[in-house]
Amino acid sequence: MKFKAIAFDAYGTLLDVYSVGALAETMFPGKGAAIALTWRDKQIEYTRLRSMCGRFADFWQVTGDALDFACEAQNVGLAPDARRALMDAYEKLTAFPENRAALARLQDAGVPMAVLTNGSMGMIDAALKASKLEGYFDHVLSADSVRVFKTAPEVYQLAPDAFGCAASDILFVSSNCWDICGATWFGYHTIWLNRYDQPMERLGVEPNVRGRSLTDVADYVLG
Repeated sequence: MKFKAIAFDAYGTLLDVYSVGALAETMFPGKGAAIALTWRDKQIEYTRLRSMCGRFADFWQVTGDALDFACEAQNVGLAPDARRALMDAYEKLTAFPENRAALARLQDAGVPMAVLTNGSMGMIDAALKASKLEGYFDHVLSADSVRVFKTAPEVYQLAPDAFGCAASDILFVSSNCWDICGATWFGYHTIWLNRYDQPMERLGVEPNVRGRSLTDVADYVLG
């Protein structure tokens, strides 16, 4: 095989972070998509700020803080029941439709696989179970264990440690271009799944491969 293992980002890569917009839309008509977009942007921003300043809080708290900001930014009142429902929905994010077939192909070929995520263990375990993806992975690796978020090298080191090989022997998969840049700098072989037709970040680094879905990952590894 081309690689000794594959490490997958979770949010945006395996799980559709914008699927919460449908529930937000039922609660706040005309504002669901904007809430979902701001929620995700602030979630990522808060992980970066906390990492830079050494102020770690787990991803569940970060996600809740980002939701509060997003709703206030859209001038909607977030009652406790509504907040709880939206947070619960984040533990039941929709998997992208091709995921199970692509992961099954890789698993059947004997490829060791892991999830490498900023998500706290409770969140990611619940989300993988809800999306029926939990049976495909040999390891679920969380930033919780090192108390800092990607793109910190301590997080990326979790997969080489788990698989007992060099980062260059691992294919790292993410739909988040900032994550791909950090992982490439770290030393992974990377494939960027540009699910949302975004431009490449201007950071002087490129992914090794580009794709659109997990089907492209399976084709690349097994082809």
